[in-house]
Amino acid sequence: MALTQTIPIEIFPDGLKTTGQHPPLAEHIHPFEKFPTEITGPTVWKPEDYRDNPEKWTHRFTEAEIDELSFAADEFLRKKIPMTGISKNNFPLPTLSIRLHSLRSDLLDGKGFILFKGFPVEKWGNHKSAIAYMGLGTYLGYFVSQNSRGHVLGHVKDLGEDPTQIDSVRIYRTNARQFFHADDSDIVGLLCIHRAREGGESDLVSSHHVYNVLAKERPDVLKTLTEPIWYFDRKGETSKGQEEYIKTSVVYLERGENARVYTKWDPYYVRSLTRFSDAGIIPPLSAAQVEALEVLEETCNRVKLHMILEVGDIQFLANSHVLHARTAYVDHAPPTPRRHLMRLWLATPENEGGWKLPFWDSNEKKRGGIQVDDQAPVAPLDAE
Repeated sequence: MALTQTIPIEIFPDGLKTTGQHPPLAEHIHPFEKFPTEITGPTVWKPEDYRDNPEKWTHRFTEAEIDELSFAADEFLRKKIPMTGISKNNFPLPTLSIRLHSLRSDLLDGKGFILFKGFPVEKWGNHKSAIAYMGLGTYLGYFVSQNSRGHVLGHVKDLGEDPTQIDSVRIYRTNARQFFHADDSDIVGLLCIHRAREGGESDLVSSHHVYNVLAKERPDVLKTLTEPIWYFDRKGETSKGQEEYIKTSVVYLERGENARVYTKWDPYYVRSLTRFSDAGIIPPLSAAQVEALEVLEETCNRVKLHMILEVGDIQFLANSHVLHARTAYVDHAPPTPRRHLMRLWLATPENEGGWKLPFWDSNEKKRGGIQVDDQAPVAPLDAE
């Protein structure tokens, strides 16, 4: 769909384009000396704070909440609106929205994660489940595209792609291990449709706790992570005229007073750039950078909170101050379905309580994500 055409609001209520990925604004990159020596507050947590206290981070949907979601999804289906058209206006949740408002605050400014349980995916099937899940998501943020195809409903599923081809393959489309990383959105949601036979389990860390550990044990590594010397691959998901990589840092400060520490990281996107460094277009990773990415992963593994997503579980987390990982997995043999998670990437612009990020699009409704040319949003019901 060309941008010169009128955008049908009933199909794309939040607008057509995700703003995409960008390097930080130079004036908002700060030297290491400006960063805090220690981070305090509710965004800092250790695994022992939650490991034996699931009531602090899980919520089982009540019968009334499921009924409310079911009614809203059925009404949306009845109106035959495309799934990209879901919004709070046409997906009313008069009671559950109160809980979601509180949850959104805790995601953005608190511990940064929640696990919902008891979403009836087996009873509802994929179509109704996807609608109810996306409807739930509209109360937390705005859908942004997750790939060059414009998917605002993503599917984490092994499609048989080669995970060693990291310069072109997105790891979520394989069964390989995913190292600790943050996605290109403010909030990420994962709804478990089917589990693997083995593995595919989830790990989370407070990146603010990791920051404190590094500040105490390896300030040299932390300093390297704050420097704008890192190149991140775009894996060919670029619009015309855009560079194939972004030069940036890993750890930033928010803009303005009382700036919080923000982490943007994925080691696969850093290690996949040899096609450019071998050609002399960008510098290769230095010894200090290689050590930094190894120490960061090792530290995350020391302080991680482990969880297993059951069918009907929904995990939401904030990419600003939580890093997540996934163990490798093995699927069941056919005809048992493969592991399948439905994924949402959600944006929270700063004028609606989101973080004041050091990017030009910080106040845009659909900030972040991946946008290629004029690709319109789509919401497929399965991986493609």
